[in-house]
Amino acid sequence: MRMEVLQSQRVELMVGIAFALVAVGAGTAYYFYLSNKNKPKGCLDPENFKKFKLVKRTQLSHNVAKFRFDLPTPTSVLGLPIGQHMSCSFIFFSNRGKDSQGEDVIKPYTPTTLDSDVGYFELVIKMYPQGRMSHHFREMREGDYLAVKGPKGRFKYQPGQVRAFGMLAGGTGITPMFQVARAILENPNDKTNINLIYANVTYEDILLKEELANLACSFPNRFNVYYVLNQPPEGWDGGVGFVSKEILQAHCPAPASDIQILRCGPPPMNKAMAAHLEALGYAPQMQFQF
Repeated sequence: MRMEVLQSQRVELMVGIAFALVAVGAGTAYYFYLSNKNKPKGCLDPENFKKFKLVKRTQLSHNVAKFRFDLPTPTSVLGLPIGQHMSCSFIFFSNRGKDSQGEDVIKPYTPTTLDSDVGYFELVIKMYPQGRMSHHFREMREGDYLAVKGPKGRFKYQPGQVRAFGMLAGGTGITPMFQVARAILENPNDKTNINLIYANVTYEDILLKEELANLACSFPNRFNVYYVLNQPPEGWDGGVGFVSKEILQAHCPAPASDIQILRCGPPPMNKAMAAHLEALGYAPQMQFQF
């Protein structure tokens, strides 16, 4: 009799646990349902170009400018997942946006803004002398329209998915790194640490100097940036030359299953960094190239 009572209690306990697990699962699903339901719909279309009006252009240096584009309403969001990019073109201008062969020029860019920046998005663009899109951005004036399609990209980020990121950026490759860093550091529930190595030719080539300095000042224990210049000014106390294995060892989190190294830069830099990381013991799954 006693055995039957114990068995009955055990069955009731197991049933209770099962119901509890179902309730937790349903509650979690409902929470994500409400989160997604209340999340504003993004303005991007992955299949079709949509046009956005340039409302402010700020010249940052002789060949770098910041472009702010209005979204349809003051509360609209772009809808670009963290670390992804979008295709940009000037196809809405009949006499612009084409190359010398008459073909539309389309190039990927990553905004420096997040969906927490409602009503607008911003691009920081470096305009190269021979760049296919650079000419069009140089000619762009407030009131002009940019054609945008997206989102695009393989990078998918969830808060806390790694303990630490090592970021290797060269030139304009800083834009996806800055976007990811902002998203992490501005999320109070995300404790991920970030170590950024940012390489350029000269000091004047460094993009987002002030913004990176603000992140380093606001999050001194979680965000570190180390600059490397090929042609440094007198008195420079950062890295000199190219990013070496020694610099990677000193300024990146050591190889581990809970870290990831992100890299984005010119092809020669990406190739060199891949070789250095492999030599230092970073497995392929610990790396991602934008």
